[in-house]
Amino acid sequence: MALNIKDKKAVVEEVAELVSGAGSMVAAEYRGLTVAQLTELRSKARDANVIIRVVKNTLVRRAVAGSKFEDMAETFTGPLIFAFSGEELGTAARVFKDFAKTNEALVVKSLSIGEGVMDSSQLNAIAALPTYDEALSKLLYVMKEPVAKLARGLVAVKDQKEAEAA
Repeated sequence: MALNIKDKKAVVEEVAELVSGAGSMVAAEYRGLTVAQLTELRSKARDANVIIRVVKNTLVRRAVAGSKFEDMAETFTGPLIFAFSGEELGTAARVFKDFAKTNEALVVKSLSIGEGVMDSSQLNAIAALPTYDEALSKLLYVMKEPVAKLARGLVAVKDQKEAEAA
């Protein structure tokens, strides 16, 4: 169904709003996927708090103009599906990577976690980024472990002194 100018402006505004609140964006070609497979992809994305849109490339180019994802516009060719993740930068890449394992028809074209565009070879690196909770737990471990080692060392010295005294 063809969109009139009013509808196109509304779509551009909606996508521009998604872009402004997104931490990362992934564009992938979905040629060859069935409706059932796309529905499965949308379901997995929804579970991971990733927003997915299939929009005309020209409208997405207008929506990303002037945003941190503007550099991606040159890669928008062919039938593309766009994924936007919030604060968790690797979530959209992780959803597409996991889905592409079982559905070879989904081919990631480009992705970005802010400034600059990356090609599909960077997908694994971005998907491997820790979630907020994982990063926080790693940070807490790094902060706690030296104190724990010091405490264990002090206990060992105390036990050694007691053994010598006895």
